[in-house]
This record gives sequence, structure tokens and C-alpha cells, in this order.
Amino acid sequence: MKTYTRLSAYERDQLALWKAQGISSNECARWLGRSSSTIGRELRRNRWKGEWYVAIHAQGKTDARRQYVAHSKHPLKNPEVYAYVTKRLHYGWSPDQIAGRLARLHPDDRHWHICGETIYRWIYQPQQVYCDKPWYEYLRRKQKKRKKYKGRKVQRECIPDRVSIHLRPDEINTRKQFGHWEGDTIEGRGHRNGVHTEVERRSRLITGRKVSAITSETALKAQKQIFTGFPSQACKSTTLDNGRETHLHYQLRTQMGMMTYHADPYSSWQRGTNENGNWHLRYYFPKGTDFTTVSEEELQDVIDEINARPRKILGYLTAQEMFDKLLLKEMGVALEC
Repeated sequence: MKTYTRLSAYERDQLALWKAQGISSNECARWLGRSSSTIGRELRRNRWKGEWYVAIHAQGKTDARRQYVAHSKHPLKNPEVYAYVTKRLHYGWSPDQIAGRLARLHPDDRHWHICGETIYRWIYQPQQVYCDKPWYEYLRRKQKKRKKYKGRKVQRECIPDRVSIHLRPDEINTRKQFGHWEGDTIEGRGHRNGVHTEVERRSRLITGRKVSAITSETALKAQKQIFTGFPSQACKSTTLDNGRETHLHYQLRTQMGMMTYHADPYSSWQRGTNENGNWHLRYYFPKGTDFTTVSEEELQDVIDEINARPRKILGYLTAQEMFDKLLLKEMGVALEC
């Protein structure tokens, strides 16, 4: 199916020349490869003084109409929505999170409803991209153009007492049970230090601790710090990659009663929840970050900010809200309606 395109400046020049020579509208349409209705509409709308068709005058009227349409509405539906959107962009929320949260807060009031794609298109308008303070800089990847994200690969390592992800029970695979995590280590500059992260599969809650070196000892210490902060009901298992920092994983079984599983080599998609969590952290700590310059307090502030954002996959609850809800249910505490 052909896509309609407006007449170009060159086509208007040709049309004006042919009409001055007395050529019929149908013939002009055939020569330009346009429908006769398109040419007829062009001549009716853009005549000069209602008599002559002048190309430069026609192009000027067209540009004026486009400018009017572009500025006849508020840049984002209405001032209230505009204020909400820009404030949340400053908080690091994505357009989809903003749109979803508005729909959740105002389910029956279409005054507040806006599509995430509408926000993206506004952000990537040329006048927005090339202004002094472009809004795309508040997005995760800070890219001038929208691109697809590709995950990174993992390394193959020989790991003692390794249990394959293919032996993981269905209640974990299908996310029916709460308390199962996915772990990994974000490496800093020169692979000398980093952050060990754990993400709960159902709630998508992100946790993390700094590690001074990429070793199994430091990773195990970080895992113990993370999991001892939660009740046992929230710490049933963790699924790890095949890096050298996971060699002491079995101590989580013997000392904390947690089952450990390992994904296949070069299959980061099998731990997609953790990869997504690391992607969120990379917005604040891009590759090459020297984590010796990042305090533990600063890291926890970032993690708290991420966990306080609404998530589409959670029905626009935040990860912290969902985690608390599931934990209370797991512990048998009645929830308020």
C-alpha cells in the first residue's frame, strides 16, 4: 500500500510552470505521478488572490499551516500533563512509566491520559533534540536517536557443584513463587571493582553491594549482606551467571539454605530480570566507572530511586510496593483492601 506524501517544493515549481503554459490539471497529475484530486486540492487551497498558482506563494501557505498546527496545542496535551511529565523525567522515569502511572492514578479521567509513545515523539522532535537542554538527556541511554538495546554476553567458567538452570523447578521459571533471585556482578574500570546485584524475579526489586574486587570471596560477602537483610521467606534461591566470582555459590546453600542455579554459558537472556536491573544501574554508573569513587550510600540512594519508579510489568506499581505486598502475603499477613 502506497503512503501519501505532500507535494514537495520541486513539484510545486513544476505545477506552476505547467499551469502557466495552460496544461490541464489531469495532465499535470499524470506527469507528477499524483492523483488528480491531489492536484485539484493543491490548486484550490494555495492560489494567489484566488486566480493564479504561484509556487513560492503556495509553499509559503503550506509552511504557515504546518507551523500553526505544530503550535496550536500545548506540547503535551495540556499544562497539567506537561508539568507532570517533565517533573518525572527529571526523576529518571521513562515515558512509558510516566504514562502508565498517570493512567493508574486517574483511571477514569482522560484529561490525564497520554501515551508513552507521544512523550517519546515529543522528546525526539528536532526542536527538542537540538535545543540547549534536550530532554533526551534525561532518558536512560541519553541517545539522540532511538535504538534497540542488545544485552551483553557472559563468560564460561568451571564452577564446582554447579546446578544447571534447566533443573530449576517450574514455580521459579513461571514466577509463581516469591523469593527467587537472579544475581550478577557489574564490573568497574579495569575489571578491578564493581557492584554485586541481586534482583527478585517476581517483584523486580533491585539490590546491590559494592565489591572491592571481582572475586568469589567478595561476591559471596556481598550476597550475604544482601540476603541477611530479608526474612527467610524472601530468600529461597538465586540464579547466577558463569563468572569467576560465583565459585563459592554453594556456601549460600550450606550457610543460608538458599538453592543456587547457573544459566547456560553465553545465555544472558536466561537471567533477563537481572540483566534489566543492571541496565537500570548502568544509567547512573556507565561502563568504565571507577567504583572506588562511589560511596555505598550513593549506591543505595540510586537503588532506592530505581525501586521507587512505577513499572509497566507490575501494573505500574513500584518494585518496592510489589516486593512489600508479596512479602506480607508470603508471611501470612492480611493485606488492607
